Amino acid sequence: MAVITSFDNLPLVLHVKDLAEVLSISQNTAYALVRSGQIRSIRTGRTYRIPKYAVIEYLNKS
Repeated sequence: MAVITSFDNLPLVLHVKDLAEVLSISQNTAYALVRSGQIRSIRTGRTYRIPKYAVIEYLNKS
């Protein structure tokens, strides 16, 4: 993933790996946030997809 300089540059849907990069956290922590429901996500098969608005919503709550 390219360097993110603003929310406008975020893709509409992120993978957990992308979420970890954006929030500067480990992938394990990103998975924990998603699994606990702190960051809303959509599960497709074994993969989590995180909508851009869910990341912004999480940051606004924090």
